[in-house]
Amino acid sequence: TDMAESNEVGDVADDALKYDTYEQYLDSQISQMDLYYLEDQDLARQLVELGYRGSGETLKREEFEARKKAAEEAKASKLRNAPKKLASADKDLSQFPFLHNLAEREDLVRNGKLTSVIFIRDKNSKGQEVSGYIDYAHRLKSENFEPYFERKKRLMPKPSDLSYYNWETQHSTSNSTPNFQVIADNEAGLLFKNKRDRKVINVDPKSLPGDNSRRIEIKTSEYLQVVIYDHVTR
Repeated sequence: TDMAESNEVGDVADDALKYDTYEQYLDSQISQMDLYYLEDQDLARQLVELGYRGSGETLKREEFEARKKAAEEAKASKLRNAPKKLASADKDLSQFPFLHNLAEREDLVRNGKLTSVIFIRDKNSKGQEVSGYIDYAHRLKSENFEPYFERKKRLMPKPSDLSYYNWETQHSTSNSTPNFQVIADNEAGLLFKNKRDRKVINVDPKSLPGDNSRRIEIKTSEYLQVVIYDHVTR
């Protein structure tokens, strides 16, 4: 029946995909007896390809290459779409409120459903007090966060972040990121404009943070001060 025939062809194709090259596939169909009689591997391959020799149905080269390509594309697509393991997965952060809050947001931020601006004030390795605003999504994309969640590294503001200030040297920088534009407003102070929905986050603690944004002060001994500004993009 047609059904049985299509199953057979499917089996042949599956069997063919075990081989890296069409030549290897043809060789698998040649018996030692054929080689002994023909004494010529190329001739033996040609006979298999023409269907005179070999066990059962033989795929033509074009068909073999096409099936091989389709199988490789399916495999690559499966790998591409496999859910990536979160950097915070399987880490017990119950004793570390800041890292726990970052872990809670990691998936949403990676998927673009949430953007978070993290304000950190603490002492750097030289004992100088520094503070800054970090675009969590941008940092997640540009560096490996596992060492942070494993507490092998501390997340600290850098001069390349949205905003950075060293209180001792008075060195300050500000940089826009793929998600936020920095607006230094004389009256309102520092503002971050979300590039996707054009809404502005106001980080002044005396002001409201803005539409679809909320300000969360994290009570923790990990840093001198930590505030997270969450912004939901509609």
